[in-house]
Amino acid sequence: MRVLILVFLCLSLDTYAQELLLKPKFILDIETGKLLQNDIHVKDGIIVRVGKNLSSKTATIISMPSKILLPGLMDTHVHLIGNTDLQGYENISESSYLSTLYGVMNARKTLHAGFTTVRNVGASNYTDVALRDAINRGIIDGPRMLVSGPPLGITGGHCDNNLLPYELSRPGQGVVDSPWEARKKVRENRKFGADLIKFCATGGVMSKNTDVNAKQFTFQEMKAIVDEAHNHGMKVAAHAHGLEGIKTAINAGVDSVEHSSFIDEETIMLAINNDVFLSMDIYVSDYILGEGALNGILEESLEKERKTGRLQRENFRKAVNLGAKITFGTDAGIFKHGNNAKQFKYMVKWGMTSLQAIQASTIVAADLLGINNIAYIKEGYYADIIGVEDNPIVNIEALENVTFVMKDGSIIINQP
Repeated sequence: MRVLILVFLCLSLDTYAQELLLKPKFILDIETGKLLQNDIHVKDGIIVRVGKNLSSKTATIISMPSKILLPGLMDTHVHLIGNTDLQGYENISESSYLSTLYGVMNARKTLHAGFTTVRNVGASNYTDVALRDAINRGIIDGPRMLVSGPPLGITGGHCDNNLLPYELSRPGQGVVDSPWEARKKVRENRKFGADLIKFCATGGVMSKNTDVNAKQFTFQEMKAIVDEAHNHGMKVAAHAHGLEGIKTAINAGVDSVEHSSFIDEETIMLAINNDVFLSMDIYVSDYILGEGALNGILEESLEKERKTGRLQRENFRKAVNLGAKITFGTDAGIFKHGNNAKQFKYMVKWGMTSLQAIQASTIVAADLLGINNIAYIKEGYYADIIGVEDNPIVNIEALENVTFVMKDGSIIINQP
């Protein structure tokens, strides 16, 4: 009994934030890119003061003379549930229970990499809901999560289960084939705890027997999904590679388009005019084509990626130049979790400034997620803060080596 009480007390101390006074080398102002010589006073998970040479009689002082602090990063397209070592047919060999346990490990890796908030876009059996709730209750370490539950898709589409033959297969949990079925599924996802809705508007790279260019769902079906979700205060993310699927999803009123691989200038402007965010995972192509075959990714998927990856990056540059709202989304889960920050250098290589790339993972991401009081180091904001040893404005790859992580005012890691 004494051991149990001690464990409970330790968990409680870890869970509830303390009053801390952070004294870093600099704070990065993510609005201007300037380095500020300020301290940060944190209490009850909230930033209560930011200024020079702060003092406090009640706060514990955390001296970090080598660290540059900035807001916690966000990844708006991840798949935390599952074993990332399994792809293709091997991916169906493990139960959802075991996949959820891998999710615990993946969540911890993601948080330790400096990503304090994520949007999980697709998981069967509402395992992502369970993972989110366990994190929120302090049972496990992980980022703040917004989750979609099972993604919606058409029969035989990217969000269906297509790996097995007819006699062994069963439909994906989100398969719907009419506007009214779609509305019912949105209501079901909401019932079981989803924060948002994700649906597949085109085929995908990682699914069997789907064409990335082929539109999936009619306009009426997409419109029903969006209308029903928005009616319940839920945002909608549309997986879409092909141009017609992207256009149809935007016209149906989605909040974000995931991947956006074959988007053109006209459709980029359509997204801008409709206040739609674009999430373009321009790092994952290198992983798929470099290591995918060794990890069981099907040749069909490799061939689709060969036709998709380069064009997606060129269209990313167009979207940047036209001023689209581009959020930081990586598709982590295809590659190993904790490597999310590798995408930053690709975003810079393909047209963004370092500051724009950081803003995509902070200011822009928070706007998409609809979370207030996050993404800035300012008074009254959540104390989600990370630290690096080099200025990411000068060296964006510094974000790949995060040495300090605070979430909700609790220090997760603080490496010397």
